Amino acid sequence: MAPSSMLLALQRPLVSWHDLCVVKLRFICTVWGCYTTMALLTSLLTLMNAFSLAASSTYPRLLADIGGTNARFALEVAHQQFDAITVLPCANYPALADAMRAYIGALAQRPEFAAGVPQIAHAAIAIANPVDGDHVQMTNHHWAFSIAGIRCDMGFSSFLVVNDFTALARAVPHLSGEQKQQVGGGMAREGGVIGLLGAGTGLGVSGIVPSGNGWVALQSEGGHVTVSPSDEREIDILRFAWREFPHVSAERLLSGVGLELIYRALAHRAGIEAQGLLAPDITRLGLSGQSVVCAETIECFCAMLGTIASNIAITLGTQGGIYIGGGIVPRLGSYFQQSPFRARFEAKGRFSGWLAQVPTFVITAQYPAFLGVSTMLQEHLSR
Repeated sequence: MAPSSMLLALQRPLVSWHDLCVVKLRFICTVWGCYTTMALLTSLLTLMNAFSLAASSTYPRLLADIGGTNARFALEVAHQQFDAITVLPCANYPALADAMRAYIGALAQRPEFAAGVPQIAHAAIAIANPVDGDHVQMTNHHWAFSIAGIRCDMGFSSFLVVNDFTALARAVPHLSGEQKQQVGGGMAREGGVIGLLGAGTGLGVSGIVPSGNGWVALQSEGGHVTVSPSDEREIDILRFAWREFPHVSAERLLSGVGLELIYRALAHRAGIEAQGLLAPDITRLGLSGQSVVCAETIECFCAMLGTIASNIAITLGTQGGIYIGGGIVPRLGSYFQQSPFRARFEAKGRFSGWLAQVPTFVITAQYPAFLGVSTMLQEHLSR
């Protein structure tokens, strides 16, 4: 962790708005020689210092990115400066509040908090679930909670809960060139709408639309749209999936459990017995070439992801590009670059030429959602 003096320096630019105001007002005082103006200057500086102190006192802030499998926590010690990042398995804790207490309790064991863990007044979490009202019931995990209840139980002054892909969408404008990797051609248009999707425990979908000097994130559950097959093989996969689910959404196939379902469907199609493989096993065996069916599963997964990505691009008009997050695609590494994803993305008949101009990127940042939820919490506290 950076020394405290360095963190304080990072919180403000070399020449701040505060300093410029001081210079201007002192100049006015010198020219006018007015005691009234000097009194005004003194009052204004007192007020500005109070605002500055109030802003700095809101740190540290507790941030979290809650998925169906893991809960990722971080302490924001200054503006978008994240420390003490920890990943906790959701299955190890009966409720979200238990995981939060475990994280905060463990902070006391860190050397930088030997003198005591500072009071946390503000917290925000991005969660893999729709957020509408006070009650939240996770779709891909058993956790359920009251937002107001957790705020009260944890002693927070404010507690913000947002959809995880809404937060990830807000992170996209903050990504550096090293935190994303382009797949295929195309060039983003400045100020264009940006689309986002990502496969992990589920399938998240969102987008951001330019608005004034900032961005507005879309609150979407696009992962639950009905899946659309593009060839005979995918029709067979859909028929197989119908045996288990009356409605087969994109998330049923483009997720961790979706990889497993595609694998079973392709094994059945090939007339062989499927093994009890989980998504990590399928990925490992497919990438290493140890299993023909696993390799075909990954190929099919990438192609179907291309179809969904192109549907999002056309629906939103994403001339700013499509970004891919989630836990699965980044683990495919260089394979994804040569997979059928981009070819399928552009395979849209009369709109193939339009889609060829839309760039697609894989988000390679390790914890990108923290950037987005930090931005949203800052906006919440500034209102």
